[in-house]
Amino acid sequence: MTDPISPTFEHPVRVYWEDTDAGGIVFYANYLKFFERARTEWLRALGVGQHALRQETGGMFVVSETSLTYHRPAKLDDWLRVTARLAQGGRASLVIAQQAWCADTLLCEGTIRIGWVDAATLKPARIPSSVLERLT
Repeated sequence: MTDPISPTFEHPVRVYWEDTDAGGIVFYANYLKFFERARTEWLRALGVGQHALRQETGGMFVVSETSLTYHRPAKLDDWLRVTARLAQGGRASLVIAQQAWCADTLLCEGTIRIGWVDAATLKPARIPSSVLERLT
């Protein structure tokens, strides 16, 4: 991971039955859901509500790239601490570094690139400066 350019945001997530596979561990793809929740709450904490943002600017963030590394499994009923922080900022996309922890054990980490698009056409566009100012 790169050095952080923003503080780390933390979001708690409980592991439910629906999150696990037949072995009772979190299904690997569900970490992307946990990361999505943490990113959404991080943006909301910065005053960037995604629904309002789309209404106000006509644009929205979309995931364009993911890279995850799995270290240890989470299990049913675990409390996870899922983090999000801006690792790289740009005019059209951002890279968010994310991790999932159970107590002091790192379970999963990765980066998610989110790009800005015009909501009507889904064509790439520049992130509005008012949004960038809140994130960086």
